[in-house]
Amino acid sequence: MTTTNQFIKPVTVKRDKNLFIGGCDMTELAKKYGTPLYVIDEKTLRDVCRDYKTAFKNYPHTKMMYASKALCTSAISKILDSEGFGFDTVSIGEIYTVLKSGISLEKVLFNGNNKTEEELDFAIKNGIGRISVDNFYEVDLISKAAGKYNKNVDVLLRITPGIECHTHEYIKTGQLDSKFGFDLSQIDDVINKIITEHHNIRIRGLHAHIGSQIFETKCFHDEIEVLIHEIFRVEDKFGIKLDEINIGGGLGVKYVPKDKPPSINEIADVIVGSLEHHIKKYKVDPPTLYIEPGRSIISTAGVTLYTVGSMKQVSNMTKYITVDGGMADNPRPSTYQAEYVAEIANDTEGREEEKVTVAGRFCESGDILINGITLPKAKSGDILCVYNTGAYNYSMASNYNRVEKSAMVLVNNSQSDMIVKRETLEDLVSHDVIPDRLK
Repeated sequence: MTTTNQFIKPVTVKRDKNLFIGGCDMTELAKKYGTPLYVIDEKTLRDVCRDYKTAFKNYPHTKMMYASKALCTSAISKILDSEGFGFDTVSIGEIYTVLKSGISLEKVLFNGNNKTEEELDFAIKNGIGRISVDNFYEVDLISKAAGKYNKNVDVLLRITPGIECHTHEYIKTGQLDSKFGFDLSQIDDVINKIITEHHNIRIRGLHAHIGSQIFETKCFHDEIEVLIHEIFRVEDKFGIKLDEINIGGGLGVKYVPKDKPPSINEIADVIVGSLEHHIKKYKVDPPTLYIEPGRSIISTAGVTLYTVGSMKQVSNMTKYITVDGGMADNPRPSTYQAEYVAEIANDTEGREEEKVTVAGRFCESGDILINGITLPKAKSGDILCVYNTGAYNYSMASNYNRVEKSAMVLVNNSQSDMIVKRETLEDLVSHDVIPDRLK
């Protein structure tokens, strides 16, 4: 069965001279809201959420936690909440966004390798559901905040399982030499520290994450084996029954035709099969399984619209077409050498095709969005739609070159709604301060 992580384009894409997504004409959206413009297709987003829940129906102890770092806005949080997802957060900003969206923090996990005292204080004060403990330093900080508010705090211990997946070097997180989590030799020491020194911390289970944009399946099988073995070992040694495991997320998506990610169903079969096998092998009770998909939830639902501006033909070499965005609204090509599929959204009937490189507007030679793509011959004023930009585009965006951050629109059933306002020039200087001595 094909699932939405195996699509490149949103499920509602249609072409009638102009390009339509969610029943909305992309050229009309560009006129109404301006470009660059992030567009999120609500149906695709909800479909992939339901794909996940259906795929894991055979393991009823499963809880879905959306990895907010992929894209965190109030409207996106409301949609995920309505689909029964909790939230994996990595900063006070993400926690605050979820909280201000009217969502109970009981559904939220706080993760990260250097949580500040302020962040932990805020999370615990507001009733965070789980904290993933990453290091010895934050054990003391958690206990301090828990004591301040007279609370007991439920935690998972984040471990590095020593598993490497074939993904980009910068998005591997489960290998032994990693900044994240306790290595396996440190688990007993942190458990001893908590049970002897910090009675307001309750260890509920283990948390691991093995990477991002993963196309393999065996690494999930191996990860679960490590986690279930550790649950067995900890109960045997300490008499502590751990009843939760969080295996992170990381399932890859299809950005370009050559990408062949496993389907959500294939991943679910491997995970559930490994759980059943190792539960039986180690004779432990079935734990609650937390899964943290992010990219594979939101990426395909998102596109970015740009307006084509200048063009340049290098003699006997590359033809460049330049758009009004680039590395500030999508840093992934310059950071991870990410690849994309795109098309011109307005009517191009009768135009010849040509191979071009899509360049950004920013003052860096590396500001290239797409290398060597075949498109109908572009004209200034055309609207270019770049697919699969829902994850890590807005969330990693910057004000490089002092350019305003882009707006975001949600489309569904031929209706469009602004969910993130475009920054203004006044926004850019609103936090600047000129000292009196310079006036």
